[in-house]
Amino acid sequence: MVGGKVAVALISALVLIATGYYANRLNNFTDGLTTADVIEAPPVEKPADGAIDILMVGMDSRTDAQGHPLSKDQLAMLSAGVADGELNTDTLIMIRIPNDGGPAVGVSIPRDSYVQIAGNYGKHKINSAYVRAKNDAMNQLKSQGVSDDAELQVKSNQDGAKNLITTIQDLTGAQIDHYAEVNLLGFYDITNAIGGIDVCLNKAVKDKYSGANFPAGPQTIAGVQALQFVRQRHGLPNGDLDRIVRQQTFMSGMAKKVLSGGMLAPGSDTFDQLQGAIQKSVVLDKNWNVLQFAQQMIGITGGKVEFKTIPTGTIDLQTKSDGSAVEVDPTAVRDFVTGLLGTKAKTSTSSSAGGDDDASANAKITVNVRNTTSRGGLAGNVAKALTDQGFVQGIIGNASAVKSTVVRYASGEQASGDRVAKALGGNMLVEQDANLPAGTVSVLLGQDYGGPGGSGSDSGDGLAGKPMLSLDGPQRAQGQPAQPGCVN
Repeated sequence: MVGGKVAVALISALVLIATGYYANRLNNFTDGLTTADVIEAPPVEKPADGAIDILMVGMDSRTDAQGHPLSKDQLAMLSAGVADGELNTDTLIMIRIPNDGGPAVGVSIPRDSYVQIAGNYGKHKINSAYVRAKNDAMNQLKSQGVSDDAELQVKSNQDGAKNLITTIQDLTGAQIDHYAEVNLLGFYDITNAIGGIDVCLNKAVKDKYSGANFPAGPQTIAGVQALQFVRQRHGLPNGDLDRIVRQQTFMSGMAKKVLSGGMLAPGSDTFDQLQGAIQKSVVLDKNWNVLQFAQQMIGITGGKVEFKTIPTGTIDLQTKSDGSAVEVDPTAVRDFVTGLLGTKAKTSTSSSAGGDDDASANAKITVNVRNTTSRGGLAGNVAKALTDQGFVQGIIGNASAVKSTVVRYASGEQASGDRVAKALGGNMLVEQDANLPAGTVSVLLGQDYGGPGGSGSDSGDGLAGKPMLSLDGPQRAQGQPAQPGCVN
């Protein structure tokens, strides 16, 4: 079998791409995505846990998202070193997005975390939660007469994902709302499609297990080299924890490159390649309205995603059945995850917003701002003026020209539209847009606009000054040298 571990960067790219400048192209993009029924609704009496929690999983899989086996040529192409076991979930990151509009946090869970596995499987490494349930489900399906290999894979994968989700929920105390999964082939195809990712190593590495063979310093990697980079753990000072730092670094680099490199422009070959790769390699839970989520994500997260790793004990815990594992204390993990939910600081408002009561009301409204003029940076300046008044930043971008500035509000939410129009100086058309999600207002800036943020210009493009998304770098593993921009 082909060895290799997959970072979750691709799945993040899928979600983050949706927040880019050409979100309108995603209707076609999402049509071909594979979905699975893996999220079970919580009991009615269970209160919300204060966040939207998304589990992102990288699979060491030899099939595509539709359950079809990869060809011998594909397996040979993906070869990234010595095989070290059967199918496992080798990258686990939970994206926690607080309901109060605070910044999102990507929480990495080491694959070797020694935890109680759901489904009465006992205590084992967490990366086996999926495959244990999958294997049992496959045996049961076969006993029921199911013989089609693709059907067996898809249906048993669904049971595996459900057991993994339950295990993560038991460990963290979070209620997983959405699920995304990617496999080996997707990682290979997507990193090639975008021309690789820039990384930097503190020192040269050569590892026979992963196949990693890299010089020290900055370099660009894609395809098989990318797989080798994110899967290496042997020879690293902190083993799996250092590998997590690599995965977080790679995820940040991928998202930044996709969003800043003009890869989503209409007619872009890269976009078409990304679409094909993601559609054949990514699985999402079937109830996830990705388009709506994408539109709201920037506003929800405040434009930042910070990466952290759950608290761990020894990284060489010796176990009877699983060998060396990473020690974790479930109570400490739950306290850590709960502690990521904080109260978003209230932004001081200008006189046009009216004070604390207005600030509280404004903080419930996400505002998309689109520039329909030739004035560079206008949308970014206006968005900044609105966030200064307590509104939540939504999508910033360009749109087809309109004669006069228009403020559009979601069905039944005229009060929100009027509030935004007032903050922008009034004297503009306010109308309903049934396509907007609840809690969202969209502003189309025309040539007549002269309100807050209307004077001056940002350097750069008319898309508006500030980038759509900024990603903080990952926290360093304990003992990692602090050379700027480089990892072990």
